[in-house]
Formats: sequence, C-alpha cells, structure tokens
Amino acid sequence: MRKITLPHIAEKHRKGERIAMVTAYDSTMASIVDEAGIDMILVGDSLGMVIQGHDTTIPVKLDEVIYHTSCVARGTKSALVMADLPFMSYQASRTQAMLAGGRALKEGMADAVKIEGGLEMAETVRMMTSAGIPVMAHIGLKPQSIRVMGTYKIHGKSLDDAKKLLEEAKAFEEAGAFSLLLEGVAVETATEITNSVSIPTVGISSGPGCSGQVLVIYDLLGFNPSFNPKFLKVYANGRGFIADAVKDYISEVKSGEFPSEQHSFHRK
Repeated sequence: MRKITLPHIAEKHRKGERIAMVTAYDSTMASIVDEAGIDMILVGDSLGMVIQGHDTTIPVKLDEVIYHTSCVARGTKSALVMADLPFMSYQASRTQAMLAGGRALKEGMADAVKIEGGLEMAETVRMMTSAGIPVMAHIGLKPQSIRVMGTYKIHGKSLDDAKKLLEEAKAFEEAGAFSLLLEGVAVETATEITNSVSIPTVGISSGPGCSGQVLVIYDLLGFNPSFNPKFLKVYANGRGFIADAVKDYISEVKSGEFPSEQHSFHRK
C-alpha cells in the first residue's frame, strides 16, 4: 500500500479519476477508512460538533486539531492526511497562518492543511505554499463565518455570487493551492469552477460536477439519524448496529453469560 502524496492526487485528477475524501478524527477510524482505500482523510474542525458536541465549529482550538490529526496520522498508512485549521488560528496575519500550518505538519504529522476564505486569503496561501505548506482552499459555505452568515445556505445561486466564487477559485489556484473544497455551492457554479481551474475540486453539498467528494464519516455511517440534509447519502445504519451490539452485551452481562470460560483466566 503506497503513501498517497500531492503528486498522486494531481495525477489522479489528470487521469479523470474522482477523488474520495472523508473526515475522521481518531486512529481507529482512520485505519478502517485507510484500509478501505480512501484517497484523503480530512481532520475537520467539524470535530467541534461531531466529537465535542458544540453547535458550531467556532470553539475548536488549534491544539485540538493537531492532537486529532496526529491520532489520524498514526492510524493511516496510505491516505493523504489533511488538517483543517480552525477559526482564528490563521486569519490574524500571514505569519500566524504560517506558524499554524507549520505546527499541523510538524506536530500533527499532516500532509497538508485546509483554510477557509476568499480573495483576502490568496496571498496567505501563496506564502504558505512557498514555505512548503500544501494548502487546500475552502470556498462557498464557510462554517467558520457562521456568525456573519447567520445561517447555512447554498452559495453561487446568483450570477454575481457565481462570478465572485469563480474569481476566488482562480485566485487560489494562482496562489498555489493544490485543491479547492467547494461547500454548499450551486451545482452549475461548482461545475463551472471545476471546469475553469486545473486543480481538483472536492465538493460537499455542491453536486456531482466536482472532481471529488467529501463526507463526514459519522454522517455516511448513519450515526446521527436526526441529521439528514439533502446532500447526505447514508451508507449504513451505524447507530442501530452499535446500539444492538451494546444491548446484547448488557443482556449477557446481566444474565451472567459474559464473560464465559473462554474469556477467563485461571491461577496455576
């Protein structure tokens, strides 16, 4: 099993092979999706909601992302591992962004980082990539800007908004980003962006026209049945499977069936 690198991702894109990415946050889950053949694993700041129970990604700290990224990296042999730089770990200055990205690679053992932003972040991306920090730029619906947006909505539905997103995409491409994450972008706009840049686009709630797709691993496994947005496809009843297994365990513990002789040890 070879380690997937940035040149491998670029090669897949040139050949027209779609890129599959999931978010994961721990070594065990990372080893499972890695063994399944996933191309990229994103340690998303979505851990604030999925793992920590927050309502938004805003409270997530850089140290927490680095910790979870290092866990994922240790459980991964093949997939490219990417750290999602959290809110206010890179926006204050280009120097701050460089230091945060450097920590993600050095301490988190990440292969790349992801940052959200528009045209104002293009020069930051240029500096980071020039320093050897690979960057995926995140445009469209930007969860770290939820306090400004007020709500999660689809972007690029109007011609003016689509034009702005295309301008951002090209600016990030020119600045050296190795890929673009398109979140919550109208299908037509996402397809236009994908066809207008030479780097791969990875979409979530942005339709089939992107170069690849990403989903949160807990979402696609059906861990939270109450979370059922239109863009999500659930591939397993993970919550039901786990609940059934735990119920069986509880029953066997209370009946005395577990542990049995085969699970026990004896003194000499």
